[in-house]
Amino acid sequence: MITRGKNNDALGTVNRGNPCESSLCTLCQADCKGRCETWLSSLKGRGLLYPRDFGTITAGANNTSHVDVSYNSLRIQGYNYGSIGRPEGVSDDPDDCIFPNVNLATEFGAEIKTKIRLPLMTGALGSTFIAAKYWDSFAIGCSLVGVPVVVGENVVGVDRESELSGGKITSAPELDRRIDTYLRYHDGYGAIIVQLNVEDTRNGVAEYVVNKYSDKVIIELKWGQGAKDIGGEIQVTSLDYALFLKKRGYVVDPDPEKPEVQTGFKSGAIKAFARHSRLGYTNLSTTDQVRDDFMKSVEYLRGIGFKRISLKTGSYGMEALAMAIKYATEAKLDLLTIDGSGGGTGMSPWNMMQSWGIPSINIHAKAHEYASILAAKGEKVVDMSFAGGIALEDQIFKGLALGAPYTKLICMGRAIMIPGFLGSNIQGALHPEQREKVNGNWDALPKSVSNLGNTPQEIFASYYDVEKKVGADEMKNIPYGAIAFWTLADKLGCGLQQLLAGARKFSLDQLTRQDIVSGNRETERETGIPFMTDVNDESAKKILNA
Repeated sequence: MITRGKNNDALGTVNRGNPCESSLCTLCQADCKGRCETWLSSLKGRGLLYPRDFGTITAGANNTSHVDVSYNSLRIQGYNYGSIGRPEGVSDDPDDCIFPNVNLATEFGAEIKTKIRLPLMTGALGSTFIAAKYWDSFAIGCSLVGVPVVVGENVVGVDRESELSGGKITSAPELDRRIDTYLRYHDGYGAIIVQLNVEDTRNGVAEYVVNKYSDKVIIELKWGQGAKDIGGEIQVTSLDYALFLKKRGYVVDPDPEKPEVQTGFKSGAIKAFARHSRLGYTNLSTTDQVRDDFMKSVEYLRGIGFKRISLKTGSYGMEALAMAIKYATEAKLDLLTIDGSGGGTGMSPWNMMQSWGIPSINIHAKAHEYASILAAKGEKVVDMSFAGGIALEDQIFKGLALGAPYTKLICMGRAIMIPGFLGSNIQGALHPEQREKVNGNWDALPKSVSNLGNTPQEIFASYYDVEKKVGADEMKNIPYGAIAFWTLADKLGCGLQQLLAGARKFSLDQLTRQDIVSGNRETERETGIPFMTDVNDESAKKILNA
């Protein structure tokens, strides 16, 4: 896979660790002091779209993205005339056709449309402790920006404060906290999505959510994720907690109920326990059986009151991909998220994450091919979201174009979490009395931050944009991690507007596969996107021969 360089002298960014295809470090730490592109964008916002030290430098590209096959081997096609999809009130006058007028708003859904301001959503932020610690930053940031956030699997099951009666949830304070935090600032754009796995279904999470929140929540069925092909995992270091999880019905490894394991833990030989979720559909052996079971699940969820339902699938093979697209389309689901390998998660077995499944660009290209087969038969294909190692605005553009017109948004995991970590660290350093509450990791601001300022107003380029949104009095309740996410989203949105304007597309829904080209022949073969110098070659020769 192609990776971007570890150091980017033009932007003044550097990765602490080895960079992934997405530009993020392989291992992303909550206490990181910087300064990868996503980290610094959470502070400087759209300022990081441009080379640093303007006025004293010149800069040139060092792009080698024509090698190998990945999202980085796609290139964005620009045009030198025209203006397509201008929003209402925008004329074709050059004074109107400017990138700030590009409309990034979009929507997804079968019958009920969910509106979003940016074509982004979070990955599943579930039972990992890091998701719980920084939830306020993630949820409030996404709510203010107007993009969906996903409450991942097992949140109820691992909550020691939750209560069950007859095996069904009757009280779920952590789930309530997550939903209520997002809804507090929800203004009609974005959504909160709650995911179900095998244990969640058994515990009655769907019934609890619909009874308490009605149509305010989208419920999501889960088939898998790009990082692993088994159930979700977390790690716990308490024997008591491991026993609690085992009693809740989870697979805990090693088994905390075994006397020899308890002895090993007490002696220090065993230091942690892994909690695993179960595989779904293990009692089924044909695609028809999977379809029937899936349709029954959807019918049941609609029967108890859910008006919007989505599906998340991982980077399984082509058969599973076709099943997901076909069955989600037949069931008239509102969204299908397709997660390619190359992304990350809280705790996947490392070599599984490295070696399992279909890489993002390959599975996403196939998703478009399969969706087109259904569309050619007259079917209204389910709206899709692409996930798997996407972090930067050019990758967002490429993902949306590769899956157009079916792909409505891009699902991002770690890239959306980084500003939450960073803002919390800054808040804890500036306000030591809040450090524990916000899970800050710094005693003082590192130079990478203090170079920008020593107050939130100085540090965050978008501080006053957030203040305008919520009001000066409410700013005291906005975590710095949410301000950091707004700042990152502003950079991603601005960069996306610029790329769309260069493609002469002034509304997001006008983006097509003709707006990207392949940087090498192998990418052309794998994606169906033509090689860059073949595109419009015949038209060019007509001009020359006229």
